[in-house]
Amino acid sequence: MIRKTIVLLAGMLVTLAVYAAGTPLRAGHPDNYTVRRGDTLWDISAKFLSKPWLWPEIWQANPQVRNPHLIYPGDVLNLSFIHGGEPSLQLQPQVHPEGEAVPAIPLDQLKMFLKDMRVVDAKTLNASPYVVGLEEARLRGTVGQNLYVRGLQGEPGQHWAIVRPSHVFRGFDQDDPASADLVAHDLNSNVAMVKGPWQENTRGDGHYGKGDDLGIEVSVIGTAETLRMGDPATLLLLDSTMEIRAGDRILPVDDHPYDAYYYPHAPKSVPKDAKVIGFADALDAVGPRQVVALSVGARDGVDNGTTFAIFQPGETINDDVASDSWDRGTGKKVTLPDEYVGHVMVFRTFDRVSYGLVMDSLRPVHIGGRLRVPE
Repeated sequence: MIRKTIVLLAGMLVTLAVYAAGTPLRAGHPDNYTVRRGDTLWDISAKFLSKPWLWPEIWQANPQVRNPHLIYPGDVLNLSFIHGGEPSLQLQPQVHPEGEAVPAIPLDQLKMFLKDMRVVDAKTLNASPYVVGLEEARLRGTVGQNLYVRGLQGEPGQHWAIVRPSHVFRGFDQDDPASADLVAHDLNSNVAMVKGPWQENTRGDGHYGKGDDLGIEVSVIGTAETLRMGDPATLLLLDSTMEIRAGDRILPVDDHPYDAYYYPHAPKSVPKDAKVIGFADALDAVGPRQVVALSVGARDGVDNGTTFAIFQPGETINDDVASDSWDRGTGKKVTLPDEYVGHVMVFRTFDRVSYGLVMDSLRPVHIGGRLRVPE
C-alpha cells in the first residue's frame, strides 16, 4: 500500500510542474499539508490549485498514476520552490493505518440522495406495478407481511424496490413573461405524498412553475421478494423505512445506484436553459456541501463528475442616470451581467434531472442560478 501511494504522489511531482502554467497554484498555498480524515480530494486540491476541479487531469497526467483516489489520511504533501521558482511537490511517506482512502466528495453525507431517491418519468411510473392490497386486508404493511401487487412481471425469488412519489421537478417556461421576471421562484413541486427534502417554491403568486415536467422523484421506502406470481402477485416485505400502503409502486432494485469514484470534468456543452431548479434542506439559498437539483441530465450528456460554474442572473434595473426625469424607476430598463457564484459537481444523474453538490461558492446559490462551462 505504501509503495502504491508513493508511486501516485511521485507522479504528482512531475505533473504539477507541467500543468502549473495552465492551472496556476493558489496564492498563499501552504508549504506542507497533512491529509486528514474527513478531507476530500477537492478540499486538498483547493489548497494548492486555483482550479481545484482540474485535479484529475493533473494527477493522471503521469502514466504511472493508476488511481488518483489512493491518497490516505497521514500522507504529508510538501510544496516547495526550486530552481528559480519551479514548483515541486514532494511526499513524506507514512505508514497507512487500516482505513479508507480520501474520497472525492463526502459520500457518507449523501446517502439519502445516492440510495434512497430516484427520478423517473411519469410514463414509466404510471406503468409500473403497484400494491393493490395487504395481508389480512390491513391498511398498512410492515416487515414480514405479504403484499399483493398487480402488473408484476418476473419470477419467484426476485427482489424489488418499493417506492412512493415525493416531488415533480419542473423546468422554466421560457415563453411566459412572468417566468422571466420571477425566474428565481419558478419551481417546482406537486403536492408531496411523502415529505421530501426539496424546498417547495412558487412563482410568488401562489402558482407553481409552468415549465415542462422533467421527472418525478420517488423515495425508496422498502424492498420485497416475490413469493408467487399471478395477478395479483404475492410479495414478502423484507424491510421498510415506513408503513407500506396501497398505491405504492414497485420498481427494479438498483444494485449500483452510484459510482465509488468521481472524476470532475467540464461538460462538452451546456443547454442554454440549464439551471438550478431546487435545493435540499434550505429555505432560501445554499452553500458549499449542500445538494441542489439541476435541470439537465443524461439526455444532455451529463454524467457523474460533470462540473458546472453557477452564475446568478443579473438584475433588471432602471437606468435613471440616462433618463431626463428626476423620478426614480422611470429610466429605460437594463439587465446587469450575470454574477459568478461557485461550482457544482454532479454526483447522480437521471434522464432530465441531476443531483449536484455545491463544491465552493463566493455567495449563496439560489434557485434559477444558470449553469455554464467552468473557466
